[in-house]
Amino acid sequence: MSTRNKVKDIIVPVILSGGSGTRLWPLSRKEYPKQYLALAGDNTMLQETILRLNGLDNLAEPIIVCNADHRFLVAEQCQQIDVKNPRIILEPSGKNTAPAIAAAALQSLKYSDDSILLVLSADHVIQDVSAFHQAINSASQQVQNGKLVTFGIVPINANIGYGYIKSTKDNVDGAYKVEEFVEKPDLKTAQTYLKKGGYFWNSGMFMFKASTLINELTIHSPDIVKSVDNAINNATQDLDFIRLEKQVFESSPSDSIDCALMEKSDNVVVVPLDAQWSDIGTWPVLYDIGQKDSQGNVIKGDVIIQDTTNSYINADHHMVATIGVDNLIIIDTPDVTFIATQDKAQEVKSVVESLQVSGRCESTVHRKVYRPWGWYDSIEKRKNFQVKRIHVNPGGKLSLQSHKYRAEHWVVVKGEAIVTKDSDVFSLKENQSTYIPIEVQHSLENYSKKDYLEIIEVQSGSYFGEDDIVRYDDVYNRHLSEECN
Repeated sequence: MSTRNKVKDIIVPVILSGGSGTRLWPLSRKEYPKQYLALAGDNTMLQETILRLNGLDNLAEPIIVCNADHRFLVAEQCQQIDVKNPRIILEPSGKNTAPAIAAAALQSLKYSDDSILLVLSADHVIQDVSAFHQAINSASQQVQNGKLVTFGIVPINANIGYGYIKSTKDNVDGAYKVEEFVEKPDLKTAQTYLKKGGYFWNSGMFMFKASTLINELTIHSPDIVKSVDNAINNATQDLDFIRLEKQVFESSPSDSIDCALMEKSDNVVVVPLDAQWSDIGTWPVLYDIGQKDSQGNVIKGDVIIQDTTNSYINADHHMVATIGVDNLIIIDTPDVTFIATQDKAQEVKSVVESLQVSGRCESTVHRKVYRPWGWYDSIEKRKNFQVKRIHVNPGGKLSLQSHKYRAEHWVVVKGEAIVTKDSDVFSLKENQSTYIPIEVQHSLENYSKKDYLEIIEVQSGSYFGEDDIVRYDDVYNRHLSEECN
């Protein structure tokens, strides 16, 4: 993709990458949600969303709107697929889709006379890319005529999990005028829609000129435009990220783009999309789109089955073996195993809510925790000690910090570490170690530009929470209130 400034009619992908995806717990959690996981292919869902745009004409680098806590994940995953210059807008908090899209539109107008915005969600699967591109080309013609376009999925069944779009019968250059947006119906109503025709699933994907969006939104939801415009004008550059002004942005009403604009405007058309689309929101959906064996099973990871049918089994960490089971969802992670029948799997959200109420960390974080410098895996934890495996990427550096309640012992098992202990700076090679006493300032760095560094860290003390930190310096500009290390 190439970035082009001050050029009319380029297509700017706007990818909404917020949300926590709790219905796909335990793989998807607040700190590492579904859009950053490879759930339906070799690439993550965010990466697939970007890659399926390849081949479109006049395409700019994407604008990605995400939670500030996920900014380094977004940047790294873009880098992995050779997206050089994404514009990453950081939301201080989630305010639904209307403020997020408005922020992208206003930011786009700073770089282009009037770009076409293609608004996509980071958690969709589209298997027929050619049909997807054809729909975008049809929508582009409508956008040139000043229309607000929503993509309507051609329904294949009476699904009650989606909202619906009711359209007129008149096809004008591949689009239909929208008569009504309908909330998720009951089964009988959905069956009626399917029989009548003229109804589409609401995909949550849109296309419009940035100026058209802002003009219409100013008419129908002026408070959103006012707040977001102020947040953009007072945004700060944080490394390569655009950090919206927190107080002003959070003053914006929280509303979906459907409610804030699409349901109110008489300038909305729907372009049909028949491209094997799926909104990956639950485990049964992943089962439905997965490659099934002769017994109707979808298997991922190290799995041994016997007399097992119609099940989705994902072994993320170690071997899972089943005998004589049917119609199950089995998700195995290093710290959680989730088992449910297919018809009950979407109730997993209630499990997450109960974990949150009880203060269990499994609701938000994995055992393996990602940081901008790499990751760590909490291998073992007991009353008076904790053991971590720490992986530092080439060129990565942990913040200069100290602890009040724990000491640390580091053993290098791969690569070479540059260690800071107060005023002392020295290197540690494989099989060498050092001891970090309580309250000693320390840091860890991987000087290598091609090889990763791996250490085993043994913590001893009375408290091992990630909030036991005094941070003095950080190359990633993280605030003291953010993730530690």
